Amino acid sequence: MASLRVSPNPISQPLNLRRRFSPSLHGRVQLINGRRAVTACLSVDVEVPDTASKLGLAKSKEVIETEAKVVVQTYARTPVVLASGKGCKLYDAEGREYLDLTSGIAVNALGHGDEEWLKAVVEQASTLTHVSNVYYSIPQVELAKRLVASSFADRVFFTNSGTEANEAAIKFARKFQRHTNPDAKEPATSFISFTNSFHGRTMGALALTSKEHYRSPFEPVMPGVTFVEYGNIQATKELIQPGKTAAVFVEPIQGEGGIYSASKEFLQFLRKACDDAGALLVFDEVQCGLGRTGYLWAHEAYGVFPDILTLAKPLAGGLPIGAALVTERVASTIAFGDHGSTFAGAPLVCSAALAVLNKISNPNFLNGVSKKGLYFKNILKQKLGGNPHVREVRGFGLIIGIELDVSTSPLVDACKNSGLLVLTAGKGNVVRLVPPLIITEQELDVAAEILYQALPVLDATNSN
Repeated sequence: MASLRVSPNPISQPLNLRRRFSPSLHGRVQLINGRRAVTACLSVDVEVPDTASKLGLAKSKEVIETEAKVVVQTYARTPVVLASGKGCKLYDAEGREYLDLTSGIAVNALGHGDEEWLKAVVEQASTLTHVSNVYYSIPQVELAKRLVASSFADRVFFTNSGTEANEAAIKFARKFQRHTNPDAKEPATSFISFTNSFHGRTMGALALTSKEHYRSPFEPVMPGVTFVEYGNIQATKELIQPGKTAAVFVEPIQGEGGIYSASKEFLQFLRKACDDAGALLVFDEVQCGLGRTGYLWAHEAYGVFPDILTLAKPLAGGLPIGAALVTERVASTIAFGDHGSTFAGAPLVCSAALAVLNKISNPNFLNGVSKKGLYFKNILKQKLGGNPHVREVRGFGLIIGIELDVSTSPLVDACKNSGLLVLTAGKGNVVRLVPPLIITEQELDVAAEILYQALPVLDATNSN
């Protein structure tokens, strides 16, 4: 990997480790969010107390080696052991600081350690954590009421994750068809999904996910799913059929697939085609919903509304929760015992979700996300657009993709080594940027500069 000199890279005092800076440090002291920080190039030595450094290195090595022995190896993890976080910053076991543009894969919308979120969690944990859905609980009903009031939906079904929310949508769609067509010899049971889609890893949601390498080791998955090109109206028109199609699943903005946004025309067509065929329209906003686009719900930007909306990632700010929001027309077909969950909608996670929703749904907060998204996309285009490896910078709000003509891996690694955490998407050729929604323009400037300074690694890697 090529040696990089990246500036600026703010290095500030971590939560759990004091640092000493060499007197020969060539940089400048500045305030970042009211904190004393030093802007410096990577070639400058930052002295960490030997004892703390050795302890941190030993701990990281131990964690990585132990994980390989006791955890099922389904994750090709980045070799970083994260120990703490605050705001948009993360710190590893050695005390190194990282600017987080991953948000735990679009989960930590309020960053790390938000005070109002923490207060809600601590207070609820000391009051009542879990009772199951055998009984009523106040936070669950309050959260459902808030979600209904802020969306197209009439009712909510809670789950523990995005894939579970999509499993619920699958079951609800089939039950809807059976209930509304009681005399049909064979009610509609098939589904339409799209290229580059990702809906989850459980067997039903997996069947709706287009990447074959996710599905093939576990086939046969749920039958009856047809994939069609994302955005292709004519091809989709031929597939949505009365008496055959139970539902169409679509992401208004595809995250895992490469940060592709649907057109308004395409979503409007899907709405009409589903209505004409008696099929349900399901919007999967697990990654793009809840403020990430600058709208509370991504579909609001299009003026097109679904029958079912699935969401999860940011809803409880890092605690596991998901939900399927449905119209009364759908909910009226679901009976006691048709679906359920032991953990879903527990008081603890619902209290956390209320704290998140209260903050994100504020119009001023959403307006800020829109402004920061435009700002970030513009500076990325200015800094990166002239590089021959950069094909496109695209996105909506604070879900942004940088498409390359080569693998993103060297760039992602170089960014990590320079104190910036980013994700990949698509076919491994898209850098995915999903920072906490609270990120500042100053932090976005730092991220853009690190990305810019890291770009030469692509030339070095591909010339070898």
